[in-house]
Amino acid sequence: MLKFAILLGVAVIVYRYALGQWPWAGLFAKPTRSQAVFNARKLLGVEQGASREDIKAAHKRLVSMVHPDKGGSNAQVHEANDARDLLLAELPDQGAKVATDVDADREEDTGQHD
Repeated sequence: MLKFAILLGVAVIVYRYALGQWPWAGLFAKPTRSQAVFNARKLLGVEQGASREDIKAAHKRLVSMVHPDKGGSNAQVHEANDARDLLLAELPDQGAKVATDVDADREEDTGQHD
């Protein structure tokens, strides 16, 4: 019985390292929007009541650290952009200004201007 438990433990650890997740991770539900907002706040390092300016400043700091020219990757920049977009969309005073701000920020990120 002890051999079986050890073998099972080794198999679980090998599975974790081979696939990057625990075998039981697929049993849990997909993240909800509130969990995605929590993860976005955690990624950008902003508090729950953060203002538009706080979110944009945190995004700018994060992108400057994970930009491909600084040793980061495009995936990290896209993740930072998605976090910023999600948090800006969650602000209570959203509207036309959000779309304009996001478009302007994207132009700054890519260096493209009309």
